[in-house]
Amino acid sequence: MDILTFIIGILILIVVLKIISFPFKLIMKFVINSIIGGVILAILSYIGIGIPIYWWTVALTGILGVPGLVVAIVISIIL
Repeated sequence: MDILTFIIGILILIVVLKIISFPFKLIMKFVINSIIGGVILAILSYIGIGIPIYWWTVALTGILGVPGLVVAIVISIIL
């Protein structure tokens, strides 16, 4: 379920950026950023450091990438 949510987040990002007419090179930077954020989230979860994986953390990381991961960590620390 988490991987599916992450993929849906990346697809939403691609569609929104295509609608806004961003160049393909910029879209790929966003996608790579999202993939890097997802990998970092998976590694932190596997090690036991970081945040628990919920649908909102995966979606936030899938849409925003590494900055979304940082926001999710800050929110989980606050709550």
